[in-house]
Amino acid sequence: MADPRGFLKVRERSLPERRPVPVRIKDWKEVYEEQQRSDLQQQAGRCMDCGIPFCHQGCPLGNLIPEWNTLAWRGDWPDAIDRLHATNNFPEFTGRLCPAPCETACVLGISEPAVTIKQIEVTTIEEAFAEGTVEPQPPERLTGRTVAVVGSGPAGLAAAQQLTRAGHTVAVFEKADKPGGLLRYGIPEFKMEKSVVDRRIDQMTAEGTRFRCNTEVGKDITWAQLRSRYDAVVVSIGATVPRDLPVQGRELDGFVQAMDFLPPANRVALGERVEGQVTAEGKHVVVIGGGDTGADCIGTSLRQGAKSVTSLEIMPRPGDERSAAHPWPTYPMIFRVASAHEEGGERVYSISTKEAIDDGTGKLRALRVVEVRSGSNGFEEVEGTERELEADLVLLAMGFLGPLTESLVGDLGVELDERSNVRRDGNFMSSVPGVFVAGDAGRGQSLIVWAIAEGRAAAHGVDAFLSGGHSDLPAPIAPTDRPLTV
Repeated sequence: MADPRGFLKVRERSLPERRPVPVRIKDWKEVYEEQQRSDLQQQAGRCMDCGIPFCHQGCPLGNLIPEWNTLAWRGDWPDAIDRLHATNNFPEFTGRLCPAPCETACVLGISEPAVTIKQIEVTTIEEAFAEGTVEPQPPERLTGRTVAVVGSGPAGLAAAQQLTRAGHTVAVFEKADKPGGLLRYGIPEFKMEKSVVDRRIDQMTAEGTRFRCNTEVGKDITWAQLRSRYDAVVVSIGATVPRDLPVQGRELDGFVQAMDFLPPANRVALGERVEGQVTAEGKHVVVIGGGDTGADCIGTSLRQGAKSVTSLEIMPRPGDERSAAHPWPTYPMIFRVASAHEEGGERVYSISTKEAIDDGTGKLRALRVVEVRSGSNGFEEVEGTERELEADLVLLAMGFLGPLTESLVGDLGVELDERSNVRRDGNFMSSVPGVFVAGDAGRGQSLIVWAIAEGRAAAHGVDAFLSGGHSDLPAPIAPTDRPLTV
């Protein structure tokens, strides 16, 4: 245990300050200031080292949270990162991007503010990078077996690193010009600077993982060709089919899917030139969807100089406290304020879009919206609340329906489940022997921490398949696992 009386001596959470809004919206750098190590270690000392650490249950990776909390409290950063890396390949990603279901499962959180687990995690890995203790771990010997990993998001990277370290020769295929998937071009720079991705890719390259960028499987090379050239294939293509808005006027010029808006913005923020980029500069922007992607659109629009930003959500505003419908230790639906929400714009709840209005030239001028409430047959319109909302640009951030599987099904004949994801067995293998599935392509749209857990567990399945049934690699989850959330 860190400090037996730590949770009694320090009752409040303490997190790093965010840079002032007028300063940070003028650049694309990460929004947080550095926290004093003494403050962070005090927070680590609040960990109770519970007899049953429910934070483990909240974390799909099974992170050894009380152990590295104690080591961080002591300032023993080398041992802390060893315990953290034992279960998580990329704590610098989860420490920035995960919504921290571990914290909502923290036992201290029943009656006091939870331990700042996520901040301790990211500080531990940043200390390790600063001290030069994050080194390549190439395998001692090669097995002679080959694996193709398709997709370089968190699931693909986790699977690739595990399999490379097990001694297999791994090639990662990525359709973009650089690896990282949505970590690179979907996540804005102000949430995670891409140097964070680059240094981990450098480590993986030094370990022996090979990256094949600008290569779209199903187009530049067929799935069947890939299967014939490699002993196993891991499909980690994500869930990239966006949910659309079926309203009159949807065809007007002015509607853009979030994942057609954010990647070009990220490229420009990194100093690249993007022809035909759609920006929010000088426009009345409406973001439809209240999740993380919607917040990313808000922060990006404000940095581009939007005239106004309004976020629409059909669901009612969540409460400020955990409700009876989401008891501890589940992940509660509560009102959360992301850094982008602090920066400007208006958040409107219980609102539905009825129609997009033409300006007379085929371009979007406004949205006709109406307030809604829950009824016996779903959402019902509230009479007398219909109004127009000025809009030059509407960003659709309503989530994703599943993976793009047309070429995968056509080439290899893999089976899909009832949710249009790739079906897999208890070892993450699809209906085609030797073809495995990890991440959102098999689970559906989910959290980064689940993607990494799936990548690690799928690597166990691949290694066992290639090694005759046994693998020493960890398997933190099963394909049927579901988050302890609603």
